[in-house]
Amino acid sequence: MEFRFSAEDEAFRQEVRAFIRAELPKVREGESFTKKLAAKGWLTMSWPKEYGGQGAPHLRQLVYNEEMAYHRAPGQTMGADRVGPTLILFGAEEQKAQFLPAIVRDDITWCQGFSEPGSGSDLASLQTRAVRDGDCWVINGQKIWTSNAQRADYMILLARTDPDAPKHRGITYFLVDMKLPGITVRPLVQMTGQAGFNEVFFADVRVPANMVVGEVNRGWYVSTATLDFERSGIGRVIGGLRTFEEVVAYAKATPARDSGGGTLFDRAPVRLALADVALSFEVGRLMSYRVAWMQSRGLVPNYEASMAKTFGTELHQRMARVAYTTLGLRGQLLGGEWAPLEGQIPMTVLQAVSLTIAARTSEINRNIIATRGLGLPRG
Repeated sequence: MEFRFSAEDEAFRQEVRAFIRAELPKVREGESFTKKLAAKGWLTMSWPKEYGGQGAPHLRQLVYNEEMAYHRAPGQTMGADRVGPTLILFGAEEQKAQFLPAIVRDDITWCQGFSEPGSGSDLASLQTRAVRDGDCWVINGQKIWTSNAQRADYMILLARTDPDAPKHRGITYFLVDMKLPGITVRPLVQMTGQAGFNEVFFADVRVPANMVVGEVNRGWYVSTATLDFERSGIGRVIGGLRTFEEVVAYAKATPARDSGGGTLFDRAPVRLALADVALSFEVGRLMSYRVAWMQSRGLVPNYEASMAKTFGTELHQRMARVAYTTLGLRGQLLGGEWAPLEGQIPMTVLQAVSLTIAARTSEINRNIIATRGLGLPRG
């Protein structure tokens, strides 16, 4: 069986590649790449036209996401990828008028305030409280693992508004201005030495009542839509393919150190390990294609998205381990003239650790696959 995109989609793929080659190098000179994507309408291409999108089909969006991920380009924003589609489905008209045009222009930056200490995979157990006081909600609590909170203009936040309701009820979805008094952001330094995650503390933060998305106490159902938008991409698979191809090229060009001569790639254990990963990338790609195909048919991927996410993130970890082993001892170097591939593999190994935890753990995804995909009873 042979899978092909349409001639129009392939022409668009070539257009995206040409744009990346021309514009991505300018990022080093301080130019905003995502602003240029916004100017072309690509950040929100799949949105309906009445909200500033292009009404592009899902497979066209897939081609775009695939090329951006492969070329390590910042091709999407949280606003365009998650917040905007959520507001289109559940937002009030005044919320759409305020935020959607800004997202289309890439004039606003978002972060996601869902996870809390002790409420990660079991997100519905969150304890951040919101209490109505006149025309505001007063929020107290803490969020954690909040990516880019130190730079965000707004946060999408879940808070408990009815502590007596069952845990999946009594939760409300808010849009929170990060400049409001009472919000404190503290960076969390990861084992990579970077600080992309943050803790966010809320002390009597007064959020206007018109910043509730959907119905009060029904925010859990809004949040699941947001998370579904997050998990249906191809980037988690293709994001590691470019690195893998560089490892293969290195193995083919680097002499083996034993007495047998030849290159690293000539060694059967190395070659077979790389071949196994290469085949897995093709499997992961097709899983992601399946999710996009279902969306293009008006179907809602559920366990299929969990399959793609679990396979893709675990593949990324496996690829990192194989790359690390292929490069040998020098593969541990983070920089310097002796570091293969400019020292990117150790960082890849460290970054891959969190992939099977973030955006729903592999354990949770396997439960979804078992119950909703295979029809197995809950354990």
